[in-house]
Amino acid sequence: QVQLVESGGGLVQAGGSLRLSCEASGSFFSVRGMGWYRQAPGKQRELVADITSGGDANYADSVKGRFTISRENAKNTVYLQMNSLKPEDTAVYYCNAFLIGASFASDFWGQGTQVTVSS
Repeated sequence: QVQLVESGGGLVQAGGSLRLSCEASGSFFSVRGMGWYRQAPGKQRELVADITSGGDANYADSVKGRFTISRENAKNTVYLQMNSLKPEDTAVYYCNAFLIGASFASDFWGQGTQVTVSS
């Protein structure tokens, strides 16, 4: 059974920082791309940042220069360092990873972690 477990969300004032973590666990052979998405109330889920197994990162324009995605392949873990947070960053943040196992090759999602930025 494969799961992605997120941690690190919470409440922070505007201008503050938070670090999200997401670990993939279970039975699989490899982890390919990993990323973070977010969904604010009444809005569609959107990509925040993603990163390849080789470390190439991609960011949404709205977070460039403020957020940094990284990963530790040995721990099957992806991180999202969020600095200079704004109230518009308030959303549920979801971890995503493409995993390959004995009988599957597909996207998996975490349960989501709430990030709330107060003004």
